[in-house]
Amino acid sequence: MAASPSTARAINDRLALRLLQREGPLTAGRLKQLTGLSRPTVADLVERLTAAGLVAVVGEAGEQRRGPNAKLYGIVAGRAHLAALDVRTEGVAVVVSDLVGEVLAEASVPITGEAGTGPAVERAVALVERTVKEAGADRLHTVGIGAPGLIDPASGALRDSTGLPEWHRRLVDALQERLPEARVSVENETNLAALAEQRDGAAGDRDTFVLLWLGHGTGAAVILDGALRRGASGGTGEIGFLPVPGTDGLPSATDCAGGFHSLVGAAAVAELAAEHGLVTASAADPAAAEAVRAAAREAGPASAGARFLDALADRIVVGVASVVALLDPGCVVLGGEVGQAGGEALASRVRDRLAVVSPLPTEVRASALGGGAVLRGALLTARDRAQDELFGSPVPWCSDPAG
Repeated sequence: MAASPSTARAINDRLALRLLQREGPLTAGRLKQLTGLSRPTVADLVERLTAAGLVAVVGEAGEQRRGPNAKLYGIVAGRAHLAALDVRTEGVAVVVSDLVGEVLAEASVPITGEAGTGPAVERAVALVERTVKEAGADRLHTVGIGAPGLIDPASGALRDSTGLPEWHRRLVDALQERLPEARVSVENETNLAALAEQRDGAAGDRDTFVLLWLGHGTGAAVILDGALRRGASGGTGEIGFLPVPGTDGLPSATDCAGGFHSLVGAAAVAELAAEHGLVTASAADPAAAEAVRAAAREAGPASAGARFLDALADRIVVGVASVVALLDPGCVVLGGEVGQAGGEALASRVRDRLAVVSPLPTEVRASALGGGAVLRGALLTARDRAQDELFGSPVPWCSDPAG
């Protein structure tokens, strides 16, 4: 069944917008080449999208040619503003961008639950409002939030967890109340990190891989055939609860102590570094990453740093081998601050050990984005949602079935 003229126009408009999103500003001639549409059709769609406020002239092509240079058309970046949040147990980071993802303002603030849930929520919301103002934005179209914990696959809400601060769950509702026009959504932080590594990081050439998050917490994200897999209850990748040898006991339904987290969480990594004579600071998270980074930088064959990385790799491979045996992803990215800090020195050690215990060929790569992957993933998903809504909505000329 042939598409109606109005449907065909909507399809062409969306195709052109996607090309402008992917390629950046283009001339009408280049749009004609990339879409395969006729010159009059391209001229019509450019006129429609310009009138709809989605596309504007952003410059001229620098071609040497007779006559005037061709106009360059680009997406109107200011048509919508977006915010992304990385919510940790100890604070919040936020960025505000335009519709094409250019960061306009960013800020962070430490937050603890010691002052109470209400003040903690208010401090986080105030940070967002202040950053939006600094970005020069009147309002937000979409807000993407990355947070630890389980996301209910039915409601999309952050599920209650005894191991996480109450202000995390309250923050999502508070932002929606204070920003009533914005579309607010939350996703597990490790899932967002995996999406960012696939789009902009270490897994850009993979449509199937697992990201193992090594930071304050421990988690995994599973990408199979290009799709993020969340599981029946949203708990795919809760590898910190995996019972493993080498711990003092077993994890419980409410506490991952005794699970894989006890071997490779930031506190355990910092303690392991101290056991090998590596000086660490008092705060576990930055101390763990810094100890791994220093060891990777100075890991001579018989050095304390090399022995520390060997011991850490012995721990990490226990979880990696379990993931590989179940999913056969072909690639595992060591993510988070610790995974990035270890670089190839740590990744190669885990890779070598995995080859001994698993018959399945698997690449092991270091994160390219580290802890920043969560915020990057939240921004990418917010941008995708906003563009899907704005680009997918029929422009006025497409509302008439008769064309």
